[in-house]
Amino acid sequence: MKIKADTLLSDLKETTTQLLKKAELLQQKPISVLNWKGNQDSWSVLECLEHLNLYGDFYLVEIEKSIKQAKNPAEPIFKSGMLGNYFAESMLPKAKLNKMKTFKDKNPINSKLDKKVIDRFMLQQKQLIDLLEKARLISLNTTKTSISISKWVKLKLGDTFRFFINHQIRHFKQIENLLKNE
Repeated sequence: MKIKADTLLSDLKETTTQLLKKAELLQQKPISVLNWKGNQDSWSVLECLEHLNLYGDFYLVEIEKSIKQAKNPAEPIFKSGMLGNYFAESMLPKAKLNKMKTFKDKNPINSKLDKKVIDRFMLQQKQLIDLLEKARLISLNTTKTSISISKWVKLKLGDTFRFFINHQIRHFKQIENLLKNE
């Protein structure tokens, strides 16, 4: 995938802003709705958000560190890496949401959660928007980040942003489905 770097960052910022607005609407829902689950093995709305928060705890720190250490200035075009593009695309929801296994340390199932989870998610989204703005000054191609499953595998910063935000899109689709079925 090739795209203007500015366009990519603007699109990702717009998506993040929309997710932030959706989270604000979730704050208005009763806690009983936010904790409702279809069955014991599925996640509630708050568990979906907590899962995203757990990933945010890793990726936001990793992205910020990479931006601070970046050596090369921004280029006009971002060219996705093969592995990074695969990871980013695999996160997007399909017509029928395909299930994926999550790592134990990122699985909030049966956690006792309250609306502070939404507040934390919203703070992370604001931090992400700030990082997307800072990334306009550096290379999305040569700046690399580690990924949560391996410190040895590094992705281009542009692909990390895409993966991270697509992962959020995926779980907001899951939240949408939960609220329809509740």
